[in-house]
Amino acid sequence: MKTTLLAAALATAATAGLAAPEKYVLDSSHSQILFDYNHLGFSTTYGMFSGFEGEIMFDQEDPANSSVSVSMPVMSMFTGWEQRDGHFMSEDFFGAKEGDLVTFTSTGIEVTGEGTAKITGDLTLNDVTKPVVLDAKLNQVGEHPMAGKPWAGFDATTTLVRSDFNLGKFAPFVGDEVNLKISIEAMKAD
Repeated sequence: MKTTLLAAALATAATAGLAAPEKYVLDSSHSQILFDYNHLGFSTTYGMFSGFEGEIMFDQEDPANSSVSVSMPVMSMFTGWEQRDGHFMSEDFFGAKEGDLVTFTSTGIEVTGEGTAKITGDLTLNDVTKPVVLDAKLNQVGEHPMAGKPWAGFDATTTLVRSDFNLGKFAPFVGDEVNLKISIEAMKAD
């Protein structure tokens, strides 16, 4: 019932020319970035960032008018092997210090289909900022059954070239391309 009322309110606002992006904040407990890369041709190695923060200005009526910004501590990276985590934080790769962040800020959204879009933005990683394009998909928008408030879920993918971000140690033997799979949930801000 509330979802129907929300949809009717959004449609009325759009008709009246009052529709505008609404602020959603990431649900840190249900937002992850998985990454993988080729290890010497023998295996695929995986890792994850989780527990990060961000916000989406979501215009459900005109998704191209939406935006997203996300930040996460570099040191929140988890690979499942403590020695590898330590190596990634060393001078061979990130040279990470407490407080170092990875950030993404969208610069444009191109709607590509029903519930899909290409999100272009600036990724800052290891003190290098480069444009990236995310292939994004809207999973669902509606009332969260436990929280009782509007919620949205998105998935996205992209591939980065790690040497572009001064993280090219051992390339090309260890794959220079890193595949990202992103899944986020966001709640409408109060």
